[in-house]
Formats: sequence, C-alpha cells, structure tokens
Amino acid sequence: MKKLILCIVVVTGLYSCKKSTEYKNYLHDPILFCNTVHELNTVVMGNNFPPMVAARNYTYAAIAAYEVIVQGYPNQYQSLAGQLKGLTHIALPSSKNPKTDYELAALLSYIKVGESVTFPEGSMQQYQDSILRIARDKGLPEDVEKASKELADSVSASIVRWSKKDNYLETRGAEKYTVMDVPGRWVPTPPMYASATEPHWKEIRPMVIDSANLFMPPPPYAFNITDKNSDYYKQVTKIKNAVDSLTEEQAHIADFWDDNPFKMNVSGHIMFGSKKFSPSGHWMSVVGIAAKTTKADFPTTVYAFAKTGIALFDAFIQCWWVKYTYNTVRPETVINRYLDLNWRPHLQTPSFPEYTCGHCTISASAAEALTSVFGDNIPYTDSTELEFGIKNRSYKSFRDAANENVYARFYGGIHYFHSNEIAHSMGTKVGDYVVSKLKMKK
Repeated sequence: MKKLILCIVVVTGLYSCKKSTEYKNYLHDPILFCNTVHELNTVVMGNNFPPMVAARNYTYAAIAAYEVIVQGYPNQYQSLAGQLKGLTHIALPSSKNPKTDYELAALLSYIKVGESVTFPEGSMQQYQDSILRIARDKGLPEDVEKASKELADSVSASIVRWSKKDNYLETRGAEKYTVMDVPGRWVPTPPMYASATEPHWKEIRPMVIDSANLFMPPPPYAFNITDKNSDYYKQVTKIKNAVDSLTEEQAHIADFWDDNPFKMNVSGHIMFGSKKFSPSGHWMSVVGIAAKTTKADFPTTVYAFAKTGIALFDAFIQCWWVKYTYNTVRPETVINRYLDLNWRPHLQTPSFPEYTCGHCTISASAAEALTSVFGDNIPYTDSTELEFGIKNRSYKSFRDAANENVYARFYGGIHYFHSNEIAHSMGTKVGDYVVSKLKMKK
C-alpha cells in the first residue's frame, strides 16, 4: 500500500511538472509572438489603414511588449523611456511579482496596445482569449495569469497615454490637401481618384529623429516635358519604356513589393476592392521570418519587432515631409497628358505625391534596423505574399531586399528611378540614425 501511495505521489508530481512545462513551452515560443503580430497585421489590413497608420499600430504595440521584456530581462535589455520623444517613464505595478510570466505579459501588452492605438477596443479579444484558453489547458496557474495581466495592463496604459500625444488625433481634423491643376503638381489618379493620403503626417511626433526634415534630400528634377534632353523628360521616357517592355521577372518583382492595402479593381461597370498587407505590414512579416530563420529566442524576437517598428515609424515621417514639400506629379498623370492617353502603370498608383518613394524609404530604414539585430548577410526566403497568390522571393540579406525594392517601384510604373534611389539613401540614413541613437540591448 505504501508503495502504491508513493507511486501515485510521484506520478502526480511528474504530471504537475509536465503541465508547468507545457504552458511555458507554449507561451515562450517566439513563433507565438510572430503569429500575434501576423494577427494584428490581418486586423490592420481588414480596416484599410494606409501604411503609415499601420506602422503606428505595429510600433506602439511592439514597444509595449518590449518594455515588458525589459522588466523580465533587465540584464539584457534597457527601457526606451528617456530615449523616445515624449516617453519619460513606464508605470509599473508597485512591486515586482515573482509569479509574473513575462512572455505572457508581453503578448498581452502587444495585443492591448495594438488594438487600442487605432481600433475600437476588443478588435483582438477573440485572439487573446484563444491564447489564454490554450495556456490554461496546458496548466497556466491563475496567480501567474493574474500577475502577468497586472504588468501588461500597467505597461500598456503608459504606452497608450504616450501615443495619444503624438499629434495623430489633431491631424485627423487638419486642413485638407488643396488640389491645383498646375503642371508638375500632384493630382488624384485613376481609377479611384482618391484624395491625398495623410498630407499632415510630417506633423506626427517622431520616435528618434529630431524633426521630419532632419535628412534633406536634393529637390526633384524640375518639371520639363518639352525638352527631350532634360533630366525630367529622360526619367519619364525611361519609366514608360520599362513598363512597356517588362519581363516576367520584373513584373514579379513589382507585384511582390506592391503591398497596396486597398486596390480598386475595375471590370466594365463593376468596381471592387482587394486587400493586401501594406509596406509596413510586409516588413513586420519579414521580422517574423528573420526571427524564425535565425532561431531567435522570445526576447530577441520582441526586440527586433520594436526596433524595426521604430525605424519604420520615423522613416514615414521623413518621407511624408518630402512628399508634401514638393507635391510632385505621378508618372501616370504626365504620360497620359503629354505622351500616351491610354498608358497605364503596371501597379495602381497610390494617392499621394511621387517624390520621394515611401516604400523605398521605409524598406531601407527597416533593413538597417534588422541588420543591427540579426547581422548582415542573413539569407532568407520571404513568403509574405504567398497568401495573396504571389510566389516567394529569396534574398541574401535584408539590405539586398531593400535594394530590390528600388527597382520594384520603378518596374511598377509608379515612381521614377531617380526618386527611388534618393528615397533609398534617405531611408538608410534614418535607419542608421535610429540604430546609432537607441540603446536597447546591453
């Protein structure tokens, strides 16, 4: 009988230990965090947010998760408080609870802030419930869940309060862009003829850069469509000829980096929209792919998302300052008006000025942030677009991918090659600046 009781005690102890390990294995898996980012990405896509607004969601959410990781791994990471504009401190529970599961708290913070920054509260509630349900089934103790939620709520509240002072709400009611049909100036393009997207984004509070115009590119080529020897005319004919003779590979490059969050499709009298991840959503996906490729642990994965998000955030502000400083006309408008009425670009033209290229800017910036986390020459296969029916592409490094993007927007017929080159250089500068200024990993 004594042997039987001892056996039961041992088995019960082993089962309890297994259950404890099970919930930790589940919650501490970095792939779960990557899946959570993908879930937010999908919610963002469903709400038709433009890329800079999407980046705002991802960045604040990732910073919240990162600040939780700082609490759990204080010897490895340091807070962004005092480093990011306006973020003076992070409110924390009155005492550190040893029951806290920091990975769970990071997940909860990411979800809470991700949905709170732009969405109505509860947008990711079902997803959060599913994580907690699985964790409980795997043995998550009530006291651990409670302590983790307490930390997550405290950090999230700090980040949300900070986010509300970035001038986003104020720019919702700002003066609209004035369309003027002046040669060389941007006007809405077919088929949507949508109004200018976020003309006041340059007024959003940056994260690291001191101001939107910290990095000043040279002005665009002067509009001149009559002189065939002018730099401008050469850029126009160069892009027209390229689109008119695209190879299958060039078309794939353009399609892969299209990342149009809402494309208007026209078939006769029928019009319907189709959605994909935005440029910022694409790069959030790349962060997840990089984490999986390098077998990064949970804290490193969160760190990578936060750092890349910050680089994206500031790159958008810099680029949008340039766009609405020069207000340059799109190739489609120029070619239709002066060269070929029926010409269409390979990709649908976005609803904002041409110079400089937003995707090229943020891609270069993101590549610098990713390189600083994972290293250079990290080969990977980007499967982001597969769910939209576009086959994968492989790269030798993050910078290699950003370099390809310079060609992608040109092949798409929506940006002059010169604009893309300048944008890439500006994005690299923003990324370098963010990397050099931030002190995150000890």
